[in-house]
Amino acid sequence: MTLAEQQAPSQQAALDRDWWRGAVIYQIYPRSFQDSNGDGIGDLGGIRQRIPYIAALGVDAIWISPFFRSPMKDFGYDVSDYRDVEPVFGTLDDFDAVIETAHAHGIRVMIDLVLSHTSDQHPWFDESRSSRTNAKSDWYVWADPRPDGTPPNNWLSIFGGSAWQWDSRREQYYLHNFLTSQPDLNLHSMEVQDALLDVVRFWLEKGCDGFRLDTINFYFHDKDLRDNPPLAPELRNANIAPSVNPYNHQEHLHSKNQPENLDFLRRVRAELDRYGAAAVGEVGDAQRGLQIMGQYTAGDELMQMCYAFEFLATDPLTAGRIAEVMTRVDEEASDGWACWAFSNHDVTRHTTRWNLTPAAQRMLCTLLMCLRGSVCLYQGEELGLPEAEVAFEDLQDPYGIQFWPEYKGRDGCRTPMPWEPSNQNAGFSSARPWLPVPIRHLHSTVAHQEDDRAAMLHHYRRAIALRHAHPPLAKGRHGGVRHDRDVVYFTRTHDGQEVFCAFNVSEEPAEFHLPPGTWTAIGEELGTATPAADGRVYLAPWQATLATRRAV
Repeated sequence: MTLAEQQAPSQQAALDRDWWRGAVIYQIYPRSFQDSNGDGIGDLGGIRQRIPYIAALGVDAIWISPFFRSPMKDFGYDVSDYRDVEPVFGTLDDFDAVIETAHAHGIRVMIDLVLSHTSDQHPWFDESRSSRTNAKSDWYVWADPRPDGTPPNNWLSIFGGSAWQWDSRREQYYLHNFLTSQPDLNLHSMEVQDALLDVVRFWLEKGCDGFRLDTINFYFHDKDLRDNPPLAPELRNANIAPSVNPYNHQEHLHSKNQPENLDFLRRVRAELDRYGAAAVGEVGDAQRGLQIMGQYTAGDELMQMCYAFEFLATDPLTAGRIAEVMTRVDEEASDGWACWAFSNHDVTRHTTRWNLTPAAQRMLCTLLMCLRGSVCLYQGEELGLPEAEVAFEDLQDPYGIQFWPEYKGRDGCRTPMPWEPSNQNAGFSSARPWLPVPIRHLHSTVAHQEDDRAAMLHHYRRAIALRHAHPPLAKGRHGGVRHDRDVVYFTRTHDGQEVFCAFNVSEEPAEFHLPPGTWTAIGEELGTATPAADGRVYLAPWQATLATRRAV
């Protein structure tokens, strides 16, 4: 029996409605986590098998990337049936077993829900493209060509080229912000909204605790299909798409980020509240991401959290950069709530992206657990895994194949989780994996690190435990994030307790002074520096100091 069957929505809502605030969420990319049936592809049975490992990390929830029925052109982000499991991942019964096992270990389950688009093999699209007069004719974004036959406007796809694809059956173009096989739904239609809310309820009834909402700011398009203006070269960045992608040459004013989205998000939130569930929305915008995050998480009627891209960028993570981003959050989203990550399934692993030493990895993990906001960790991050080098002939990601070799795609962060070194497949599978396991990863397996108390895995466990032990680090407000040369510092305050945090974000030693008052050092198990009696702290390269007191 699932959680939803055991508890009515009204009973669930009586649970801790704030469980998501400050939660540590572990992202699972199911294809690469654990294969339980020997076909070389990870699955729901493998996730269930590894729940005890996840519980030992101390995280509050897991986020499972898409496992719905799909032709897998974009590895699950192209959904052909929202209410069933792609057979390569298992069955609905397997999902129920994941829910039951995770809940038995005190872990909530969030799933990655893709509402902006479907697969072109979804029955909705089959019907919609069949004619201009069928019952679902307006369920997707269709438009006539310009008089010369070209697309209706200049909108571009994140995967390169025009965002419009010609369909000979309707003799119209359809919109696709991603692959041509991922047509955009028309959420201006209330019937589409209702159908998507039915999907939300379906998974909540199965006991799901919430969602990571993919591309949440892409739900609506400009009804008038106005052209996007060009973006000045000096304003471009590669936060959302690689620099070789012409997508970066536009200011995407009309193809996404529409004000009508707020009313739909209110409808989603109403469903979440009935079940005591929560959502983190992925905001994909290179120029206004934090502003949109502030809009989408303001008050109690919209999203609880939004997934921020600022620390997923290639920009070096300096003390000044951290302070700048957090100050902008205070300005743009003071009433909102961010969800921070350094790595995920779409970007180069941060160990490689920022060329981090083990000491830097450890300290940045500690920093992440101290920032105001919730936290997402990506599978293998806790092992300190570097990005894998994947040969062109082994590539699976259509994005990497499209832009090779200047951009090698996302397969380098999606290689299988290395569990133990008994074979070339690292305990992930008894068969050849869908992506090869790097030789380097065989020296950083879970089995290796379990027996080494100084290993990265244990540092992550200790850092998560510290966050849970000190409520200000999870739920507290902060007193403004500042920096003094290479040291970034701030305070977190909650329920009469204050925690002071300072981090030396550099390869050089630094000296720092705690604010006046009587402080008690914490976090020594994480290698933090202990202040002297006069409050002076000597920080080694990539070292933190943490202290607590009653709030003044």
